[in-house]
Amino acid sequence: MTLTFYNTLTRKKELFQPLDANNVRMYVCGPTVYGRAHLGNARSVVVYDVLYRLLMHVYGAEHVTYARNITDVDDKINAAAKERGITIQALTTEVTQWFHEDMTALNVLPASDNKSKGIMIEPKATDHIASMIRIIERLIKNEKAYVAAGHVLFSVKSMPNYGVLSGRVQEDLDSGSRVKVESYKRDPNDFVLWKPTDAEDDASSVFDSPWGKGRPGWHIECSAMSIEYLGQDFDIHGGGSDLMFPHHENEIAQSCGAYPGSKFAHTWVHNGFLTVNGEKMSKSLGNFITVCDLLGKGVKGEVIRYALLSTKYNEPLDWNDKLLEDSKKSLDYFYGLLKKADITNTEGRLAEEHIKSLEDDLNIPRMLGHLHILANGVFSLPDRNAKLNEVAHTVKRFMNLIGLLTMTPNEWFKGMGNDDANVQALINARIDAKKAKNWKEADRIRDELKAQGILLEDRPDGTSDWRRG
Repeated sequence: MTLTFYNTLTRKKELFQPLDANNVRMYVCGPTVYGRAHLGNARSVVVYDVLYRLLMHVYGAEHVTYARNITDVDDKINAAAKERGITIQALTTEVTQWFHEDMTALNVLPASDNKSKGIMIEPKATDHIASMIRIIERLIKNEKAYVAAGHVLFSVKSMPNYGVLSGRVQEDLDSGSRVKVESYKRDPNDFVLWKPTDAEDDASSVFDSPWGKGRPGWHIECSAMSIEYLGQDFDIHGGGSDLMFPHHENEIAQSCGAYPGSKFAHTWVHNGFLTVNGEKMSKSLGNFITVCDLLGKGVKGEVIRYALLSTKYNEPLDWNDKLLEDSKKSLDYFYGLLKKADITNTEGRLAEEHIKSLEDDLNIPRMLGHLHILANGVFSLPDRNAKLNEVAHTVKRFMNLIGLLTMTPNEWFKGMGNDDANVQALINARIDAKKAKNWKEADRIRDELKAQGILLEDRPDGTSDWRRG
């Protein structure tokens, strides 16, 4: 089995070859915990959750380590805590709990130290201040950073290959810089590794350092946590496209500057932007949608997850009502298939010919399309009952691999207006209408069922079956 990924670092799709197949390592930038997770946050978490599941499937759960951090020290956190009139610790504890609840609803695997289920680590920035300080000290010693006015700053011009990830060269940075030029910076593009405290800082966001009391810059946090758990060189670094510059670019610079000879992450994977009805999601436009908003409106977590996976991970995803509606219909269809079959066991290795889409740069939409074709095909077979269990078994195993079809059909359809009993009652009424030659009523019932996503299969002796389409 071979995996390929589009590597942002090299700008091409490459065969994935882990540094050590017995210790495959991936780091992904996690949430900054100052507010509810929105759909853009959720897309990143769900995409890399699927990638983590795939790596465990290919290499074995005990051979994969996945670290996704919690940023719990940041200027946005300070501002949010002040606005709400609570301590930073109270805010970050509450928002972290919200994040876990929302991601659990989306079937995202939780942090675990159980090797039989893989190792998913969720380090918090505030627990790794000492690691950050050690890296900063190395950067100063290596003449990649300097101290000025209580700050420690990274010298961008000390790294000739700065811009290797984003493709930005020094001349472009100089001519197009919008970075505030503080007087203590040697160069406008130099970025903060450590900043001094100010009078309004909450005590829980102030830490001791060789350069005085203060707190770390955002970029150094991810370098410290990834290196501590995955080493100076590891396999995959993931995150949203919006983080490519400056965050990920700065991670590379400071990590390689601290440890000469290191490449840091060897493969960079970035998920695409999320828009809402064609516009960038923002609070100012009033289209800022959180996971909690949708769950509160009765949208099931699996529907949200399916929608987030319905477009290729590294392409833009436009969120709209039709996307949600189509995602629900697809899940209704697949759960309807399972309801008609006898699924008692989904263990065992997935057939090689059915996993090519996932192997090919995590092409989940292509895989979902193949599953639809596979399921549709069985209904057209004269001996479909003989094939139904086999097809349903395959569909469930694949969908389980990407975190879908995790309920029983009865759990999924419970409480729905178009549950099996209501559907069958309408079908019986249509049969009676046809017997009475009331064709208008029969067509009306057929159209009503079709509007609910129910497809009828008429035979010469009457309607014999139905399915969700």
